[in-house]
Amino acid sequence: MKNKLLFYLITLIFTSVFFILQLHNPRIIQEKVEGRTYDLRLNLRDIFRHQSPPEDIIIVSVDEKSIREIGRWPWKRDVMAELVSRISIGKPKVIGIDIMFSERESRDTDEKLAKAIEKAGNVVLATAFIVPEENKKNALEKEEKNMPDFLWDSAFMEVKSVKGISWKNWAIKPDLVIPPLKEFAEVSSLGHVYTLPDMDGVLRWEIMYLYYGDDCYPSFPLQVSRIALGIGMKDMVLYGGSRIKLGDIYIDTDISGRVLVNYIGNFVYKSASDIINGNTSAIIFKDKIVLIGTSALGTHDQKVTPLSANMPGIEKNANVVENIFLHNFIRKSHGFVELAFILFTGIFLGFLLPRLKAIPGAALAIGSIALYIFLNFYLLIYKDLWTNLVYPVTNMSLVFIGITVSKHFFEEKKAKEIRSMFSSYVSPKIVEELINNPEKAKLGGERKTVTILFSDLVGFTSISERLPSEEVVSMLNEYFKEMVEIIFRWDGTLDKFVGDEIMAFWGAPVDQPNHAELAVRCALNMTDKLSELQDRWMKEGKEILDFGIGINTGEVIVGNIGAAARKMDYTVIGDNVNLAARVEKLTRNFNSKIIVTEFAVNNLSPIIEKGLIGHCQIKELEIVKVKGKEKGVKIFELKSKKHKKAYPA
Repeated sequence: MKNKLLFYLITLIFTSVFFILQLHNPRIIQEKVEGRTYDLRLNLRDIFRHQSPPEDIIIVSVDEKSIREIGRWPWKRDVMAELVSRISIGKPKVIGIDIMFSERESRDTDEKLAKAIEKAGNVVLATAFIVPEENKKNALEKEEKNMPDFLWDSAFMEVKSVKGISWKNWAIKPDLVIPPLKEFAEVSSLGHVYTLPDMDGVLRWEIMYLYYGDDCYPSFPLQVSRIALGIGMKDMVLYGGSRIKLGDIYIDTDISGRVLVNYIGNFVYKSASDIINGNTSAIIFKDKIVLIGTSALGTHDQKVTPLSANMPGIEKNANVVENIFLHNFIRKSHGFVELAFILFTGIFLGFLLPRLKAIPGAALAIGSIALYIFLNFYLLIYKDLWTNLVYPVTNMSLVFIGITVSKHFFEEKKAKEIRSMFSSYVSPKIVEELINNPEKAKLGGERKTVTILFSDLVGFTSISERLPSEEVVSMLNEYFKEMVEIIFRWDGTLDKFVGDEIMAFWGAPVDQPNHAELAVRCALNMTDKLSELQDRWMKEGKEILDFGIGINTGEVIVGNIGAAARKMDYTVIGDNVNLAARVEKLTRNFNSKIIVTEFAVNNLSPIIEKGLIGHCQIKELEIVKVKGKEKGVKIFELKSKKHKKAYPA
C-alpha cells in the first residue's frame, strides 16, 4: 500500500508541476526550449509536405552578382529608380521595397527615384521604428516629437477595441520612428519593418502593427498585401489584440498584435542586375507581388528563422505576404490540448505503470509519448497548429522514470527479502520465479492444496550412540546434502530438519499443478540416491543408513509462521501435514521405503493411466485408521523397478 501511495505521489507531483508550467507557460521555457523543438518540427515538415515556390511572389534581390555587375552597395538612387521603372513596366500588383531611404543623397537622384515611385503608383516603402532595448515587450510611450504629418496617412484609419482585451497595455510601443524622405513617403505607402526575435534569437513572429503616439501602424508585409488586394486604407480594420480585417480576409493576432510566420522555405529570386541590364523581361512581373531587397553578404539584415540562420529580411516579408494570401499562419494552441493531455496521461500512466512489468510498462510509456508526438506533428504539418511538445512529453517521461526507479528500488528490496526468506527453502529456480512474480509469495497465510513429503532415517538413534559424534555429524551432513539437492532438483520447498527427519512440500509458494507427481518423482530419486550412498558406505566400511518416506496430498495452511520479532519460518500446518508424518512411520510396519496415501495417488491417476511414470510400481497395502480422520485412509507402497533410475539421466 505504501508503495502505491509513493507512485501516486510521484505522479501527482510531476503532473501538477507541468500542469502549472503549461498553464503559465514561462517565456524563457517557451522561447528557449519549446521554440527549439518547434523549429525542428518545422524543418521536418518538408519531408511530409513539400511546398513549391509560390508563383505570385517574386523577390528581386541585390545579390553578389548584382554588386559585381552594377557596383558596390548602396547604389545611387538613380540606379534604384531604373530598377523600379523597369519592374513597373511589367504591371505588377505591388512593388515592396525593403530598403531604407531615410537620408538625402542628391537632389537629382532623389527626384528620379521619387518620380519612378510615383509613376509606378503601387510602391510600399520600409519604415524603421525603434523600440527601447531595455523594455521591448512593453515600451513606455515617450513624448511625441516632430512626427511627420505624412506618416499618419499610413496608419490604420479604423481601430476597434474588443471587449475584455486591454490591447493597448500589451501592444509594442516604439519611441522613435525613422521614415523615408518626405518626397518618397508622399508617393508611396509605408509599412514598419520592426522585428522582435524570441529570447533564443530566432524570429518566429511577425508584428502586424505598432502602437506609436495614438495611432497604429501596419507592417510592411501587411501594406504590401493590402495594395496587392486593391484595398484602400479605410477597408483595413484593426481589432486591437484580436485580429485584422483586410477586405474579406481576417488575420488573427495575439494580444500584442503578433502572428506566427509559417515559413515555407523557398521563393522565386531574380537578380536585380539582370533587370537593370535588360536581361530579364518585365513581362514576368505581370500581376505579381514584387519585393525588392538585399541578399548579398554584408548588405542585408540577417534574420535567424526556424528554417535558416541567415535569411534575408525580404524573404521573411515574402513569407508573411504568402501567409496572408493563403490564410495559413501557424496558430498557437491556447494550451487546452496540452493541459488535457498532461492530466490524462499523468493519471493514466500513474495508475497503470505500478501494475505492469518493466517491458510492458516501458512500452506503454513510450507508446503514449510516441502517440502525443505523432499528434503534435500531425497538427503542425496538416493543421498549422503549434501545440507544446516539451511539457506533456517531459511529464510523461518523468512520471515513467520516477515510477520505474521507485519500482526498481522496491523490487530490489522485495527480491532481497525473498532471497533471504526462501533461498534456504527452495531451489534458485523457484527463488527467481518468486522474485519475478512476488505476488506468488503470499507470506500472510493462505489455504492451498499441496503434497507433503516426510523422510526419516530408520534406527538412526542407535547408530548415533555407537559412533563418535564427528562421524555422526559427517554422515548426516552427507546424507542431507544429497537429499536436499534432489528436493531442489524437483522444485520442492524444504520445510525443515527435525533431528534426522526431512520435511518438504510441493505446490507452494509457487503454484505447481503437478505437485503430487513432483513429490513422487523426488521420493523415487531419493531412494535411488540412497542406494548409491549405501553402496559407497559399505565399501568404506561405514554404518549403513536407511529411511522411510511418507507422502500425502491435501489442503493445508501455508505461510510465514513464527514470532515476528524473533524467527519466522515458511511452513505448512494442518491435519494433512500430520497425516504425511504418520504415514512415514508406517513404512517400518510394511517394510517399505515409500508409502503414499490415496489422496496423493488420486492426483497421480492421470499420469499412471498414461504410463508416464511406468518406471515405478504402485501396490495397495491396506486401509489404516489414522488419528483425526473418521474414515480409514487407503495407503499404497511405491517403489522403483529393479535396476532402473527414477529420475532422468
